[in-house]
Amino acid sequence: MSSRVLIPTMVLLVLCVGGGAGWVSAENSVVAWGENDDYFRQCEVPAPNEDFIAIAAGGSHSLGLKSDGSIVTWGGDLSLLGNIPSPNSGFVAVSAGWTWSLGLKADGSIVAWGGNWNGQCDVTEPNTGFIALSAGAGGHSLGLTADGSVVAWGLNSCGQCNVPEPNIGFIAISAGELHSLGLKSDGSVVSWGWNGFGQCNVPEPNTGFVAISAGEYHNIALKSDGSLVLWGDNRRGQCDVPPPNTGFVAVSAGYVHSLGLKADGSIAAWGYNDYGECNAPAPNVGFVGVSAGAYHSLGLSSSGGSTEPCTWGAIKALFK
Repeated sequence: MSSRVLIPTMVLLVLCVGGGAGWVSAENSVVAWGENDDYFRQCEVPAPNEDFIAIAAGGSHSLGLKSDGSIVTWGGDLSLLGNIPSPNSGFVAVSAGWTWSLGLKADGSIVAWGGNWNGQCDVTEPNTGFIALSAGAGGHSLGLTADGSVVAWGLNSCGQCNVPEPNIGFIAISAGELHSLGLKSDGSVVSWGWNGFGQCNVPEPNTGFVAISAGEYHNIALKSDGSLVLWGDNRRGQCDVPPPNTGFVAVSAGYVHSLGLKADGSIAAWGYNDYGECNAPAPNVGFVGVSAGAYHSLGLSSSGGSTEPCTWGAIKALFK
């Protein structure tokens, strides 16, 4: 089904947008860097570190989707996040929230597990016809249906689940802390929910966008010309794209840092860096996907990665 291409490239942003989009070779491995505290170990990718086709970084855990349709999870409280509902097969996309996870099945249903104190794991019925999904940082989840409408559930304290009308024509979604983003088929971005840092005020001209990603209180949008537009909270420099602002093919907004994948396979990172989450390990080449978590980052590498625990970035136990 078409969601196999749409989801990784447009929503999870773990594969290249545009000509480089598609499923990747079986040897692809995950590289992780940033916070890797003694309890969560969110950067320690389980062996065998191969055959990954999609990645998602959450609050203190990580997800990897294998080419056989199974999900691997590591980090976080595994008693809460490690229990992937059976059968662990048939998945085509993943998304990691702050303390919960979402997986999209090939039949168009969404599986959710982990913390559910705001109902973020209670997928709205009928749980069918979904082609994309996004778990936020605060307590809400989004699903995109094949008819181009957005379904939202979970915490709605700031209207983050109230999709603006007309709820049609969406091709990508991304959930932030207390706000949500949607990309329309005409290349415009719609944002709704809490707007305390202007994260719902999409900069003009609101056109020509091909991918989106929502962080805690900031957003990244990729233009068709390979440039990035960022808006919202910039207290940690998470909206200050390093020059040159060109040649990007995928993006991911973390809690207070940002990642951009370049067409040459390198990763640019900026914003909060106290845990080394912006220090992409050398050699910074051969990447085909990125995902930014709270204080750690993931890269999907086509040139092979390490199965050893990451040794870069600050390793701080439990305290952020």
